[in-house]
Amino acid sequence: MAEDKDAPIAYLQRTREYYLGLGYDNPYEWACFDNVPFTKLSKPVSRARIAIIVTAAPFQPDKGDQGPGAPYNGAAKFFSVYQLPIQPEPDLRISHIAIDRAHTSAKDSRTYLPLAAMQRAHKNGEIGEVASNLYGFPTNRSQRTNIEIDAPELVKRLQHDEIDAIIAVPNCPICHQSVSIAARAAEEAGIPTVIMGCARDIVEHVGVSRFYFSDFPLGNSCGRPDDTPSQDETLAGALNLLAKAEKPRTTWQSPLRWQGPANWKEDYSNINKLSQDEIARRRADFDKAKIAAKNSSDKSSG
Repeated sequence: MAEDKDAPIAYLQRTREYYLGLGYDNPYEWACFDNVPFTKLSKPVSRARIAIIVTAAPFQPDKGDQGPGAPYNGAAKFFSVYQLPIQPEPDLRISHIAIDRAHTSAKDSRTYLPLAAMQRAHKNGEIGEVASNLYGFPTNRSQRTNIEIDAPELVKRLQHDEIDAIIAVPNCPICHQSVSIAARAAEEAGIPTVIMGCARDIVEHVGVSRFYFSDFPLGNSCGRPDDTPSQDETLAGALNLLAKAEKPRTTWQSPLRWQGPANWKEDYSNINKLSQDEIARRRADFDKAKIAAKNSSDKSSG
């Protein structure tokens, strides 16, 4: 049977096969919940104070290459919830997470930080207020840490800042799980959420209230790079979903299509396309990245 080119990437299966192929024999068990909290927005979007949640990391000059096209850089990870003022616009990077480096460079930060699009929407009267702070949620393979430490800390900050709703933006596969956990906690606390992302199966596997899905390479949750209309359209779709969803597990798909190579879905973490030498190199790189991330985590908690 021919592969359906319009079907989203099955990231759960693809990442399982990838890490098994690298020689790790304990496949990751993804978070999954039967019950999904749901909070309706209590006011029109045009009167709501909306905050941004990201998994992007503040630039750290001493942590190696974090620029456009940078290889995976585990040393640049962050391990605790942070908040930063939106003025001046913070310098956020995504070198620390597993985006699709074959088909996107992260040169245009607006593909993973919808701040400019939200400010335009506010100027046009579509958003009541863009929250003065944005919030970073750590990409953590430990679901327990996300649930017991990170999510309560995020909710405390959102409540303190009297946030009406959040737009949450993941990037890598684990990001989509972490942000889903964050969104669930916010909904339980009475704060409506919508996730803008590119890994549909992961978000729906976890279980969230609202998901606006773009069938783009990872790292482009907010629209196509250097394409302001696509970024505005993606945000508009998410805001419309935020306003109109009537029940949890509501997914809407963006009508936009990726404008890069038509076969982009074949490449991401596809173990079948790698030589044995490349598999060995990636295994070694992954082991080194884990050590670097652990060292950074130890320093941040020390």
